[in-house]
Amino acid sequence: MKRILLPAGGAILATGMLAAGLAGTANANPDWAFDTMAKDAPSAVAVAKFWLEVNDKTNRLAQATPYTWETKATPTMSVGGGYTPDGKPGTIAPIGEEKKTAAKIKNINLPKTIGKVFFVDSENNLKWCSGTSIQSKYRNLVSTAGHCVYDEGKNASVADNWIFVPAYYQGKAPYGVFVGKTAYTHYDFSVFEDKDKDYAFVTVYNGVQVGGGNAKEVTEKDYDAFNGAKFVKHESISKAEYDKCKDLNGKETSACWAKAETVKDPVGPGYEGAVKVQEEVTKEVWDKAPTTGDVNGAQDGSTVEQVTKSAYDAYSGAGYKKIDAAGNYTITHYFLKYWVKKTDVTSYFKTHFFVVDGFIKDTGALGDNVGGQGFTWNQKTGQTVFAFGYPADAHPDGNKAYTGVTPKWTYGKTSGKVYVSAADKVEEHVGLKSSFTPGADGGPWLVKYSNAKRLGYVNGVTSLFGDQDKNNRYDLITSPYFDGETAAIYNKAAAVWSGSIVK
Repeated sequence: MKRILLPAGGAILATGMLAAGLAGTANANPDWAFDTMAKDAPSAVAVAKFWLEVNDKTNRLAQATPYTWETKATPTMSVGGGYTPDGKPGTIAPIGEEKKTAAKIKNINLPKTIGKVFFVDSENNLKWCSGTSIQSKYRNLVSTAGHCVYDEGKNASVADNWIFVPAYYQGKAPYGVFVGKTAYTHYDFSVFEDKDKDYAFVTVYNGVQVGGGNAKEVTEKDYDAFNGAKFVKHESISKAEYDKCKDLNGKETSACWAKAETVKDPVGPGYEGAVKVQEEVTKEVWDKAPTTGDVNGAQDGSTVEQVTKSAYDAYSGAGYKKIDAAGNYTITHYFLKYWVKKTDVTSYFKTHFFVVDGFIKDTGALGDNVGGQGFTWNQKTGQTVFAFGYPADAHPDGNKAYTGVTPKWTYGKTSGKVYVSAADKVEEHVGLKSSFTPGADGGPWLVKYSNAKRLGYVNGVTSLFGDQDKNNRYDLITSPYFDGETAAIYNKAAAVWSGSIVK
């Protein structure tokens, strides 16, 4: 499977609390735990502004990357026996009446409830997962994976600056951003990182939109001191304007600056003074190029680079990524040759600083905006489920089938067997054949999905990704089995009020 967890030995829950069981659930003493996220309105406003602040024409939502797993070797998971529910099955209806309709596989209508979960990890990286709005008393609840809420890099403490953005698309939040208030998960996941309990339910405040107002140019000093939305623009200027912009000592300032670079103007190989340069290209382009001769665009060799696993995972260039039979991580670089005339030039720029006198607007409760999926537990396996999410990462062999820009869906029948992975502390996951890749983490598995209503019942969340046929392509996603303990945790979270953060 995807990664090898650090040992949990000695880990304790810093702020989570245990509670007695709730009446009406199968397990009288569920081991649930909760943690406070944004504790009050001012804290929540600061989180919303953190994500929506414009910096060099983009906000942090657009700058985030999908949750990164430590390994993509993805060995196959062993298959065990079937499931034994811990009580009677149960259901909570979705928001809105659901009519019974015949299942239609073509032209699936994506639920409005689907969105991205954003957070800051223990290394201050901007990350995202998938999630969904789910029915609750105050229409303010999000369902996702436990590892998309509890940062295992910080001994499974709650992640920083956590928000949910339904219907997210390219940095836009059409219904606003919903800041997390309280996170609920199983005690075994919070403390022991037990992947059999890799699910979480998060209460969120009312959504907010930050923006509007007018942009006003200010001094760099005022720009640095301003805590709201702000951005910079770089203007190309002449050498004379640059000289006037220097300080009294004739030194360059941060507002006006010069950039020296070498311009490479393409020429033919016969041009006097022409310099040969290499351009790295993909293997596919290299294979189609001329193999000999001093001509522009001919092959000019290749190099094989052996890298660490982390460098291999992070690499997104033109090189061909491959894990060989011995387990070495390699990147092969292919080059074509061209001839250029090199000219040294200097360009001059001036930076303008702007602040936005914006507003913060309450968009209402999550469920009032997009609805909420139902919830069900102790269900039999072998049912047809639809899984939704934002897959984004490449397969282990480097093939990138998804972008993570828009939500995707996959469907099939869950296996009647359990999936086991000792490295991931998994003993009883549910499996579904799928080519989904990381980024879809936390996305819901919906049974009895109504294509007309775009509603169903959450009966799992994407937790792990597997490679069962050992071809370095993901072909399996797994989820914890939702049982009576899951229902008790859901019921606890579903009864908690949050409210507005706008005064």
